[in-house]
Amino acid sequence: MSASKRFSLKALLGAAAFAGALVTTGQAHAAATIIINNINAPGVGFNDPTPATPVGGNTGTTVGQQRLIAFTYAANIWGATLTSNVPIVINAQFTPLTCSATSGVLGSAGATQIFRDFAGATKPATWFNYALANKLAGADLGAPPAPQINSNFNSNLGTTGCLQASGWYYGLDSNEGTLIDFVAVLQHEMAHGLGFQTFTNGSSGAQNGGFPAIWDHFLFGTAAGKLWKDMTNAERAASAISVNGLVWTGANVNAALPSVLRMGQAAIVVSGAGAGSAVGTYIAGDSTLGPAVLGPSISGQIMPVVEQGTGTGAGCLPFNDANTRAVNGRIALIDRGICGFAIKAKNAQNAGAIGVIIVNNTTGALAPGGSDATVTIPVLGMTQADGTIIKSALNTRSRARSGVTASFTVVGTQYTGADPLGRALMFAPNPFQGGSSVSHFDSSMFRNQLMEPAINPDLTQSVLPPIDLTFRLFQDIGW
Repeated sequence: MSASKRFSLKALLGAAAFAGALVTTGQAHAAATIIINNINAPGVGFNDPTPATPVGGNTGTTVGQQRLIAFTYAANIWGATLTSNVPIVINAQFTPLTCSATSGVLGSAGATQIFRDFAGATKPATWFNYALANKLAGADLGAPPAPQINSNFNSNLGTTGCLQASGWYYGLDSNEGTLIDFVAVLQHEMAHGLGFQTFTNGSSGAQNGGFPAIWDHFLFGTAAGKLWKDMTNAERAASAISVNGLVWTGANVNAALPSVLRMGQAAIVVSGAGAGSAVGTYIAGDSTLGPAVLGPSISGQIMPVVEQGTGTGAGCLPFNDANTRAVNGRIALIDRGICGFAIKAKNAQNAGAIGVIIVNNTTGALAPGGSDATVTIPVLGMTQADGTIIKSALNTRSRARSGVTASFTVVGTQYTGADPLGRALMFAPNPFQGGSSVSHFDSSMFRNQLMEPAINPDLTQSVLPPIDLTFRLFQDIGW
């Protein structure tokens, strides 16, 4: 994934019991009590003594204090939303996680144990995550009781070689700018531990111990025409890479969906004397950059942006004279890769482009993410296959004219991020993405949702309609 603001979030689906001492360092009181256990060693992670200036409502004066305050704040949001008479205990730590200069894992979280066939279970022979099982049982099912969730966050973020241009934002006000909003990441990862995950192996389709997860009672594969709980292993594995063929059937999510998602899908309508067989309407991916496409928007000739130096990536450098002449007053067509979407969009805008189409460099849809408030032109994503069709039509262009026109608009009555029957799409890319596939909402959703597989800068802290569908899914599975 390109380095912008859409960073990969991995869900750690641990099923082994945690053993260790509990050190309570924070607690959220509301309809559910959430206890945060700091398991970092002295001087690191949540105990980092590095001085810090209070920011965005976070009054901590060290990095460690700010991290704990942000964690408690995010826990309070979930505590005020959920109901359970059994405290929810979360182990929390910062450690170095997989990272490079352009991409990285921000954090991981998951249930420490799973349970089935307990008193209060809403489905027989079905796995429930520890926290939800406790809620339904009205008692801690652990023997002995243990933390229900393990969570881990990247201590290297913002350092040399690890997304050094970003770093964590510990403010509580969602004003992260070009940084990564720690509260949003916390909300996302806590949600995995609270049950936004399946315990079935999405890659092989094999059920854990031969039993489905409660999640699998609501996942439906449109190709097989079956719920995941009823599929064969092969059918589940195929469903997990079906791109737009995996949906959620829960009544709470789908009843709320029309109040949350936009009706109609962003589209690029291609026409013009030079378009030839490329004439047509192409469903596009929404971007967090520039103004949202909510209806008929810009129209102009498409001109491709070419790479200006070997390995630098198309659009990654300020445009030279040739690229500037090509895109000035027109719509820039840029390949994904090497640098962030925001960099490409801003360079195109600076060269006079009125809009940007970013073409995926792999299979599947593309929703270009990123955060740059100075990008004021619309940006849309296009599949690799559709981009190839458009590029073929552009082969006969002159240096300053293509005769291929694109119009940005919204088409249809299908909700963005839902199938034609109004069911929420789940993330099922091809190839399978371990830790992301199946256990997230699809990245095509607009408005963007907390439980998409990447954090977007336009998220609020709400987990309820008309902003977000996450809690409605929790209600479907028994919260």
